[in-house]
Amino acid sequence: MQTAADAGDAATLLAAVPAGRRVALVDPRFVGHVHALRLGLTDPRFPAATVPGALTAQPEARGALLRALHRTAAAVGAGAPVVEPDADPAPEDRTVPGRIAVALEAEGTAVQRPALGSLVAAVPTDPEQQAAAEAGLASVDDEAVRLRNAVKAHDGFFTTYCISPYSRYIARWCARRNLTPNQVTTASLITALIAAGSAATGTRGGYVAAGILLLVSFVLDCTDGQLARYSLQYSTMGAWLDATFDRAKEYAYYAGLAIGAVRGGDDVWALALGAMVLQACRHVVDFSFNEANHDAVANTSPTAALSDKLDNVGWTVWVRRMIVLPIGERWAMIAVLTALTTPRVVFYALLVGCSLAACYTTAGRLLRSLTRRASRTDRAARALADLADSGPLAQAVAAVAPGLRGAFTAPAVALLGTLVMIGGALFLPYGSPLTVAAAAVYVVLSGLAVARPLKGALDWLVPPFFRAAEYVTILVLAARSDVPHAVPAAFGLVSAVAYHHYDTVYRIRGGTGAPPQWLVRTIGGHEGRTALVVVLAAVLTHTSGFTTALTALAVAVALVVLVESIRFWVSSSAPAVHDEGELA
Repeated sequence: MQTAADAGDAATLLAAVPAGRRVALVDPRFVGHVHALRLGLTDPRFPAATVPGALTAQPEARGALLRALHRTAAAVGAGAPVVEPDADPAPEDRTVPGRIAVALEAEGTAVQRPALGSLVAAVPTDPEQQAAAEAGLASVDDEAVRLRNAVKAHDGFFTTYCISPYSRYIARWCARRNLTPNQVTTASLITALIAAGSAATGTRGGYVAAGILLLVSFVLDCTDGQLARYSLQYSTMGAWLDATFDRAKEYAYYAGLAIGAVRGGDDVWALALGAMVLQACRHVVDFSFNEANHDAVANTSPTAALSDKLDNVGWTVWVRRMIVLPIGERWAMIAVLTALTTPRVVFYALLVGCSLAACYTTAGRLLRSLTRRASRTDRAARALADLADSGPLAQAVAAVAPGLRGAFTAPAVALLGTLVMIGGALFLPYGSPLTVAAAAVYVVLSGLAVARPLKGALDWLVPPFFRAAEYVTILVLAARSDVPHAVPAAFGLVSAVAYHHYDTVYRIRGGTGAPPQWLVRTIGGHEGRTALVVVLAAVLTHTSGFTTALTALAVAVALVVLVESIRFWVSSSAPAVHDEGELA
């Protein structure tokens, strides 16, 4: 830390700092809480940030900071205002850090201004302001605020009342021992894998231990995010780990339950895969709807207005959050039922609960989409096209097919293709050439559905329809094959493909776009993989070769997707964000 005599001296000192370092300017008159400075000066997610009396810049914003500082120094030295005389700037914009923040924004550099709430951050200019700032400083315990803010604002009932009241203190304990969120995330994964191994024993003691360990894993899962918010340790690696480990833990646990059930003489692999498929489809509904409306310009629908009213009534908020069976409620239900019942009961409860939650959330989103006139952007259409995961076959059809017009044409065509594919897999004779013909129809309809930009009111349904078609087809064909271990192999294949789809979601949410097209082409796209599995089922009818083919396909997809995903998330181009998680 160095003291500058004036703005010009500050510019000279900052220019001498190595280019790869973050720098900060703090007014010497600053009065405030330490956590207010921490929020303003240490969050790694933003190129520049400011609180009253303080400003920070990451390396990518250093050049703009120096230019703004030179302009500010010249303006102040000349006695000229930095803002227009009639602009009536806020008091914090009259300080040197405040003037520079305004200048940075004028140049086009985004400056984050964190909400401080009851925290004090001020630059008093007279004794009265000094006394008021010091009184505010003494009246607020910034450590209590820091602990409270470590907890995610919108969480489920179980997490809010049964986990967060003590997990925040675990997060503080971890912070004081220099543990990182990534270490806690890894501990949560390891605990969940041990829980899955306990469930795989197929014994009552193993099931009880599995239920307890699953809850411990969830406590750690909450703690890692709270530790990140408490200590502002957001990272690219943390974004990747947190975004993917929840799914890895849940699916590994499903597999452990299925293995344990088989050891007890009850084959529930199809139920385990069905639960995974349902949960993945629920998530893609959430992601697609949110991306379609991320920057939509629309009038508020009556459904949205009613939802906002209900959110103002305390008990309805919690009821609605529990209805959607968020991760806390879902894991608590799984843990308790594992300890007290059987894997079959666990999966039945999951399928029923998740089905009801899916119907509730999807119905609400359909009503919102139909009762408002939205104008969706090219960015939203691009995101939906990326989420669709169309491979070379569908892209070839889309390239030569005329775009089908009509407000609901794309989702209608996608739904028709999904029904043809799933219906063929379910009702046609297993291994029949007609099933291959159904797959060909699905490929054509998939291409037609994405031939035009997805800007319609219900076009966000296209990716969920494609996910359902691919996942359910794999499940049905594996279950109908009557080949030993075909369903576990299908479980592995769907897990690998689902990872790719989640990876796509989190890249889009991080603002870096979908995975590269070569990756999508290499793994075939949704229609290519679906058609391949159908052909394999027809060629390798009722033979162990089908299991081998599914396993080989699962390994190939997993290797390609994981290598590219790891390369991306550990690279400098990955977004420095921390996933807040999904209620679903």
